Amino acid sequence: MTRRRTLALPSWLPVDAYILALVGTVVVAALLPARGTAAEVAGGASTGAVALLFFLYGARLSTAEALDGLKHWRLHLTVLACTFLVFPLLGLASGGLVPYVLTPELQAGFLFLCLVPSTIQSSIAFTSIARGNVPAAICAGSFSSLAGILLTPLLAALLLGSAGGGLSADSLLRIVVQLLVPFLAGQILRRWVGGFLTRHKKVLGLVDRGSILLVVYTAFSEGMVAGVWSQVTPARLGALLAAEAVLLAVMLALTWYGARRLGFDRADRIAIQFAGSKKSLAAGLPMASVLFGAHASLAVLPLMLFHQMQLMVCAVIAKRRSRDPERPEERPRHREPAPAAAP
Repeated sequence: MTRRRTLALPSWLPVDAYILALVGTVVVAALLPARGTAAEVAGGASTGAVALLFFLYGARLSTAEALDGLKHWRLHLTVLACTFLVFPLLGLASGGLVPYVLTPELQAGFLFLCLVPSTIQSSIAFTSIARGNVPAAICAGSFSSLAGILLTPLLAALLLGSAGGGLSADSLLRIVVQLLVPFLAGQILRRWVGGFLTRHKKVLGLVDRGSILLVVYTAFSEGMVAGVWSQVTPARLGALLAAEAVLLAVMLALTWYGARRLGFDRADRIAIQFAGSKKSLAAGLPMASVLFGAHASLAVLPLMLFHQMQLMVCAVIAKRRSRDPERPEERPRHREPAPAAAP
């Protein structure tokens, strides 16, 4: 006899349980922030968790599979341009919202959000629901994650200036030691540990999420002790949500209609829209802890809010795309049937 789940959420309103866990972690940090020796222990554990996360990212990412997708290079270049060129330009434009709409600290977090790589899992899931090019979405997400290991910290150091630590030798050393070295170690050891990671995927998924929760707790604890949350009023929070809604709408429209102007077929446009308009919470949170230090709590707030917003909006879009009939003019040219041969 099959069991039915007692909790059924509307398909158009996906409430991410992990976001609820993140919110709970923020509440715990607000009520019981780590201080003194506890803060030092939490900081050390957070540093180790970030290194572990990027080791696992490196060990899981199949470079061979990513390289196989190079044959669809126009699509991948389009997604990379959206992620690391168009998004950062919009983030820089948000500087005009300071100080009347966003505080300088929230704007720095908004800009950091624009520098984070795309997601893999949710981009693939939504592309599949919308009947898009799933293999292209897999490769596009992999390329974005791989490029983000290097590009996101460098762009943050260049564009955020003092808010992100600048291009000091110390910040570059932290990036190399905590992010790049573990990632490369994971890639090197993948041939030996890849099978183990595949067999224990569920357990390691819990390790991933638990590590990120630890990073969030440490960052928000430091923010509470430093008193940075006094800067976030309900009006500022509402303004941040409005700015992020505009950002998401612009990117969703640009990736969809821009891809059509570039000559991509419907399946490819779906992959471009979902991979090119999304940002990775899993990659962004640990990066922020390395780049921002004690100011990481305000830096990750825009990313956390954008993550849930993109899930809800993209779920609605994917459902609607799945019901759209494929128009003849949107079919790829190489799929058009050849004229029948004369008998």
